[in-house]
Amino acid sequence: MAKGKKYQDAIKQVDREKLYDVEEAIELVKKTATAKFDETVELAARLGVDPKKADQQIRGAVVLPNGTGKTQSVLVFAKGDKAKEAEAAGADFVGEEDMINKVTQGWLDFDVVVATPDMMAQVGKLGRVLGPKGLMPNPKTGTVTFDVEKAVNEIKAGKVEYRVDKSGNIHVPIGKASFDNDKLVENFKTMMDTLLKVKPSATKGTYIRNVAIAATMGPGLKINASNYKL
Repeated sequence: MAKGKKYQDAIKQVDREKLYDVEEAIELVKKTATAKFDETVELAARLGVDPKKADQQIRGAVVLPNGTGKTQSVLVFAKGDKAKEAEAAGADFVGEEDMINKVTQGWLDFDVVVATPDMMAQVGKLGRVLGPKGLMPNPKTGTVTFDVEKAVNEIKAGKVEYRVDKSGNIHVPIGKASFDNDKLVENFKTMMDTLLKVKPSATKGTYIRNVAIAATMGPGLKINASNYKL
């Protein structure tokens, strides 16, 4: 695929063989983010895990200290007092069967779904709709919970979900190109520390094999992840 002139100019500034310290990489990523919109900065990590094995299927969520730069809309499936709690916490959409029917009919105008455990029997019917889009509530990511206030607050504060794919890779946003350098660095380190904490005991060899960051329309930069080579 042909790349535009801006990308070609940006890639000239990047040494594709160099392992950059994260501070230097963040600065360069911001310089090469020249799109007319505020580009997302994404972290990509190649992990030494076997996703085919149940005990190595890494999945979870973390609240980035400086958020992601995007306010996510939240749909909460809850009833009674828990529905009121969700509304008070700032959930964008709250409901029971009414919302389930709406989603069934094709409505998907939300970014994250939270459900109380007592709603999951009904929400489970939406698996074919929400599952392929990665929107199905899951206890591992804190989106199946009775503490809906906490769940909504964390999502609004910049909670991101991460999940290893079939090739052992994880991709997660760590902010916007408009962020101050130190805020992107702090978000990067928080995400890396989180990946270390969830390292499966069954993994063998090097756990974090490669790390790179890139803006939406910019080239990738390899990171010197020696501090995380476990």
